[in-house]
Amino acid sequence: QEQLVESGGGLVQPGGSLRLSCAVSGFALDSYCIGWFRQAPGKEREEVSWISGSDGSFDYYDNVKGRFTISKDNAKNTVYLQMNSLKPEDTAVYYCAAGRPVQRMCVMSWIRDFGSWGQGTQVTVSS
Repeated sequence: QEQLVESGGGLVQPGGSLRLSCAVSGFALDSYCIGWFRQAPGKEREEVSWISGSDGSFDYYDNVKGRFTISKDNAKNTVYLQMNSLKPEDTAVYYCAAGRPVQRMCVMSWIRDFGSWGQGTQVTVSS
């Protein structure tokens, strides 16, 4: 059974940093795409970033480009999201999700609709 567990959230001041972890089990990371999503209170879930477990390709969405870095450690079956220069608008519950590639590509809508999800970790950016 596919399982994902996020950790690393917390309270941080604006401009600060956090590193989120997504530990996966029950499947081989190198056969999946991992996506990070977030959902703020009263808002829809939005896409943040994804990484391919096989070839390490990745992308970011405009809301975090230049501030967040996604990485993986296949040996540890873990994907990381390094978040720098955090802003109050980054406050949200952050989720990781795993999905199979679609024609060898990571497709976030596929991950969102058909993937396996973690329980989320709260990130609060406030002074």
